[in-house]
Amino acid sequence: MARYLISFDDGSMNFPEEDLPAVGEASHRVVQEAKDAGVWIFGAGVDRQQASIVATDGTVTDGPFPETKAVVGGFSIIEVPSREDALMWAAKIAEACRCAQEVREIMYDPES
Repeated sequence: MARYLISFDDGSMNFPEEDLPAVGEASHRVVQEAKDAGVWIFGAGVDRQQASIVATDGTVTDGPFPETKAVVGGFSIIEVPSREDALMWAAKIAEACRCAQEVREIMYDPES
């Protein structure tokens, strides 16, 4: 089994404000379906805000700034047998959220 990060860019959910309740309901149905299937690990929306960068020496600086860079708007982590399964779940999430999803395998670390 492999874990996959399914994510979308902030601002890519372009639909009328009045559709938000329907999109929320559809998204929650897909999450419940993934939980019922035993593939759901974790997921969340990411609040649009200014980020902070912490350097290797502990120095904290502002950035990146969401106005100038694509940032993650939300993500799901699932565990499935194959990339094809991950793509199938990403398609369900894309339809529910009404936006394209990026799919990336999470590297396995036996020490984690």
